[in-house]
Amino acid sequence: MPKGVRTMPDIRRSTSSVALLLNATYEPLCVVSVRRAAILVLSGKAVCVADGDGVFHSARQQVPVPLVVRLSRYVRVPYRTHVGLSRRAIFARDGGRCQYCQGPAETIDHVHPRSKGGLHAWENVVAACARCNHQKGDRTLHELGWRLAIKPAVPHGNAWRVLGHRVPDPRWAQWLEPSFV
Repeated sequence: MPKGVRTMPDIRRSTSSVALLLNATYEPLCVVSVRRAAILVLSGKAVCVADGDGVFHSARQQVPVPLVVRLSRYVRVPYRTHVGLSRRAIFARDGGRCQYCQGPAETIDHVHPRSKGGLHAWENVVAACARCNHQKGDRTLHELGWRLAIKPAVPHGNAWRVLGHRVPDPRWAQWLEPSFV
């Protein structure tokens, strides 16, 4: 490097920019930004349960980046009884794999076509590759002689409600249901 040339500092984010927020009873509530988690800890509204990578610096203080924070007071939260249906959530439920050929999924497909009375619901929508989706077209599985390896269903469990389509940080495993991580 030529003399007198300064390099730019590395300003990339640390490995995780989100933290898991727990209720006072250690029940997972939601995922918040690490900035919001640090503010909750500094204001005394939460306690840091696990530290993440890195440190926040201020003029007078250094605070470890929180990975998991627990609220100091119990918060009663009315939960939604269902998980919202979205393209990203369908890919997460199906593991990003085509449910017809197990190849990489690129699209979503209605198992029973909407033109034939099929609903846009968890039980009728699967991830599919473009080839299978095009080949299936506007026909039913029975007409093609195809079968699904796994019957599509509504995702359930505390982790789906808390995380939605997000991929959980493996370091959150002890606070989330073991079946999700």
